Amino acid sequence: MIVVPDAFTRGTVEREGERGAAWLAELPGIVDKSLERWACVPDGEVLHGGVGIIVPVRRRAEGGAAGEAAVLKVSFPHPGNVHEPDAFAAWGGHGAVLLRERDDERFAMLLERVRSSTLAEVEDGDEVATVAGRLSHRLAIPAPPGLPRLRERADAWEEQLRVDAGELTHTLSRDALDAAAATVRELGRVQPDTLVHGDLHARNILRAEREPWLAVDPKGYVGDPAYDGGTLLTSRTLTLLEADDPRTAVHRALDVFAEAAELDRERVRRWAQLHIVQATFWGRRHGFRVARDGARLTRLAQFADQLAELLTDRAQWAGARPARTV
Repeated sequence: MIVVPDAFTRGTVEREGERGAAWLAELPGIVDKSLERWACVPDGEVLHGGVGIIVPVRRRAEGGAAGEAAVLKVSFPHPGNVHEPDAFAAWGGHGAVLLRERDDERFAMLLERVRSSTLAEVEDGDEVATVAGRLSHRLAIPAPPGLPRLRERADAWEEQLRVDAGELTHTLSRDALDAAAATVRELGRVQPDTLVHGDLHARNILRAEREPWLAVDPKGYVGDPAYDGGTLLTSRTLTLLEADDPRTAVHRALDVFAEAAELDRERVRRWAQLHIVQATFWGRRHGFRVARDGARLTRLAQFADQLAELLTDRAQWAGARPARTV
């Protein structure tokens, strides 16, 4: 029976409460049943992300010998994790890890094993944006039926922006708030039926053997491929703002990603600006992954506000300003 990492246990209970604790009690049994069902044996230390554990395994070959390397992933049962295997199945290994087996009832999957090093460890910002952009382009395929449409969230996005702007203390300008609301109205409500990763940041792109880089942990959304560019830039807030010239760094990241992804740069900028405004409000309400409270949380929120301002094209609002909605 596996040992669940202490850090994963603490994080799950802090986030999910009693429901999380109950699931953790069942988790070793879920892993054992999955290993038996898919004829696997453990083959390394149990790893974890924010919402799931990864068990390196080998499938038993004929005669009981250890065979193909893979990983067993078991995620906390949450709506955000439901369509991960659907996305993997649609891609069929093109730009993402291969799905070997799935057990949707237990939120368990057997996946192709890749390396543990991620794109986030690469120091060259151009390489990060290029790799992510090229993968984004490859993953943007016609969506299969039944996946969640991002356009259906537009009304909720706009309402949450209004509530957050009124209830939370922040340093965002009126221009930045208006720009985010305009993106929801003009881009959020009409989107193509394209499968997008939905959480394409550098930590979700891993080195591999079959291809140099492969994506993991998709949300399986349907919408505008430029949405993923916003996710990438938001995840790189600190790196961009700690550059010698943050404004140049932000625009360079936009240029490189958009070119690699074969996307309109302005759409990527607008989605990125919306993402970062949403993220800075979310962080103030719930904390960030790397800071739940205290001075570090305040500093990160201020950094996020700064990035939102850098991504706001003030020239666009200098003339006829749209009606204020937040």
